[in-house]
Amino acid sequence: MTSTEAADRRRVQRAAFSVGVWVAAASAIVIALGVSVLVTVILLRARVENDEHGTGFPGGHRGSGDDLVVDVDRVLPWVIGLGILGVVVLSLIAWLAARRAVRPLGEALRLQRNFVADASHELRTPLTTLTSRIQIAQRRLERGGDVAEALDQLRSDADAMNDMLTDLLMAAEGKAETTALAPVGEAMDAAVSRLQPLADDSGVTLELFSTDRAVRMPLPTLTRILMAVVDNAIQHSPRGGVVTIAAATARDDVEIRVSDQGSGIDPADAERIFERFARGSETGRRRGFGLGLALVRDVLTRYAGRIEVESTSSGGTTFVIALPSPRM
Repeated sequence: MTSTEAADRRRVQRAAFSVGVWVAAASAIVIALGVSVLVTVILLRARVENDEHGTGFPGGHRGSGDDLVVDVDRVLPWVIGLGILGVVVLSLIAWLAARRAVRPLGEALRLQRNFVADASHELRTPLTTLTSRIQIAQRRLERGGDVAEALDQLRSDADAMNDMLTDLLMAAEGKAETTALAPVGEAMDAAVSRLQPLADDSGVTLELFSTDRAVRMPLPTLTRILMAVVDNAIQHSPRGGVVTIAAATARDDVEIRVSDQGSGIDPADAERIFERFARGSETGRRRGFGLGLALVRDVLTRYAGRIEVESTSSGGTTFVIALPSPRM
């Protein structure tokens, strides 16, 4: 059993124990109150009967002063009413307990759905890149050319997909690797290299202005963040346009700006585009699912970073990514 499975089992066991204790305590209180009310009613009814009829009993027997007479016909409706009320209250308790019991399961299902959606979205771009590289290799092979370079690139892309899946699994477990340092320039080079086939197919030029600084984040994580933002810029740039990726230092942060030459973003959508499944106008070349920028913000938040729209107009949009950089 893995540590994650053990943690999930402990979480479910704690939830079950908590619900059991809650139901037991609530049921005990309801039963105790019901019995108390019933005993009080019986005593009050008995005393009323004694006051009305004295302490005499049927058949001429005369009881002691401690004897009580109970009229069952008058007490029975109270017993039935309290029984019905107890059933209703215990049913309500059971309903609340059931809701509380399934809450961890609902959270687990939500996390599972998020992971499937995240993984599906994140793998779309590398799979598209792989398809483009395979097509390039096939064309070279048909012309009798050398495909060794294309195969090396395919191997590199496959390794990148493996790193991306590992990073997604860590994110699904809520882990953030805060000891690793990612060279920003290396991540930028990797992102541009993997997206170059898509840029070529779209007729978009990628311009890169790198830096030698590093940020506290795993290299695969920073690479997939940059790939998501740059891929978004490629989709919304016109054929013949230029996408610029430039890194700069601002105090203790490294800021990476990704600029396109698209039609811009409606100011009303400047924050909404970072929400899950939020989709703007369909101006991109490939159908989007509104997850890319939302995932980027989620990841950056875990590493004390941020992403925002720095500027937008009919001439293009600039996104800025800021991450704290350890002092060298």
